[in-house]
Amino acid sequence: MRSEVSTQLGRLDILVNAAGGNTPEATSPEGGSFFELPDSAFKRVIDLNLMGTVLPIQVFGTAMAAREPEEHSASIVNISSMAADRAITRVAGYSAAKAAVDNLTRWLAATAARAYGGRLRVNAIAPGFFLGSQNRSLLLTPQGRPNARARAIIERTPARRLGDPTELVSAVIWLCGRGASFVTGTVVPVDGGFSAFSGV
Repeated sequence: MRSEVSTQLGRLDILVNAAGGNTPEATSPEGGSFFELPDSAFKRVIDLNLMGTVLPIQVFGTAMAAREPEEHSASIVNISSMAADRAITRVAGYSAAKAAVDNLTRWLAATAARAYGGRLRVNAIAPGFFLGSQNRSLLLTPQGRPNARARAIIERTPARRLGDPTELVSAVIWLCGRGASFVTGTVVPVDGGFSAFSGV
């Protein structure tokens, strides 16, 4: 794929690592115990979220770091989650994997800046709670209204709503553009104030 993209489009400028998610088997049932969580399901979620970020960086990052010093910097944007920074019930594997993505983002940003100067920047965005096709059934009733979990989320989100996936786009565009040329190693929350609110 790297060869195909390079051949058809030329220089590689942007990599957005959006692979991620959870599996039902790795979700603790309501009232269930973490100690009974299957390790195979936990590993599957770690592989999807962490290795699904590591492997594209290794493949595409090689070409991105090889650009000429005078060219505008290449940008890697990893997709993290509020679950990396806040304990979210029932999704231990997903939370642990996204916390690892945050750490990888910072570690690689510092390593790349020292090795390649401004040629390669690495950042992440940490979405709060967004309503998409993947989680619609987890947050809405069959009638399309917020269920108890969604209501609890909204109660703790100062913006008083779930996010729309289109609201993530501008943050990614900014991190990839010249306006963020001195920004590397940061995780930008896009969460309606969820991470800033103590709940009281």
